[in-house]
Amino acid sequence: MINLDGGQWQTVYNILSFGLISMLATTVYTLVAQHRVLPKYRNALVLSSMVTFIAGYHYIRIFDSFKDATVEGSFNVTTDINASANAFNEGYRYVDWILTVPLLLVEVIAVLALAKEASKSLITRLVPASAAMIALGYPGEISLDNGTKVLWGVLSTLPFLYILYVLFVELGKSLDRQPEGVAATVGRLRMLLIATWGVYPISYMLPLLGSDINDPNTFMWRQVGYTTADVLAKCLFGLTIYKIARMKSLAEGMKVD
Repeated sequence: MINLDGGQWQTVYNILSFGLISMLATTVYTLVAQHRVLPKYRNALVLSSMVTFIAGYHYIRIFDSFKDATVEGSFNVTTDINASANAFNEGYRYVDWILTVPLLLVEVIAVLALAKEASKSLITRLVPASAAMIALGYPGEISLDNGTKVLWGVLSTLPFLYILYVLFVELGKSLDRQPEGVAATVGRLRMLLIATWGVYPISYMLPLLGSDINDPNTFMWRQVGYTTADVLAKCLFGLTIYKIARMKSLAEGMKVD
């Protein structure tokens, strides 16, 4: 059992609530904004809406799991997913990530409207690598052994490095043919991805940074870190995808409304 005090419990409660409403609001915005881009870029916005909708659904599950795991009359929460039927289930995050992370990467390819063969080549490399990255991280997430956490964390990093190679080297070859300003925005998008994805391993490795995994502060900061990274990597990422779609649409003659 992890004994959270009132402030720690409220922090987790509030950050999960923030994550949930951010996902839902971004879903609505990217859906209603589709008429402001050309039809060929709307698939990218649909993918963005799917990402935040899937994440929003899982935040409802995470939020409910956190409330259900609270022992009545106290602020006791368990993170052992096998402890009881009402235990806090971190696995919802990994179900979310294994669905949404590949879609995030496909968003980038879709909004650039690359040639069919180039798009297919990038997608067939990025999607399996992103799924492998998430799948390899999960055994370490649920393990209480530090050595196991390190092993699976390192294995999960390998496909992440490959994804960076594809995004910065392979995708970079296609940016010269993009309208003015789009290449720079895509460059910032890639840096946003690195910055936000970098928060996940920090949160993942918190128990190895001098904190016990059952320490209340460790539990609290892991939830804060994961949720903050989710909002940036899904909501802000999706809004940047919309910005790119809008820029390309205007460059191709779409009238300003």
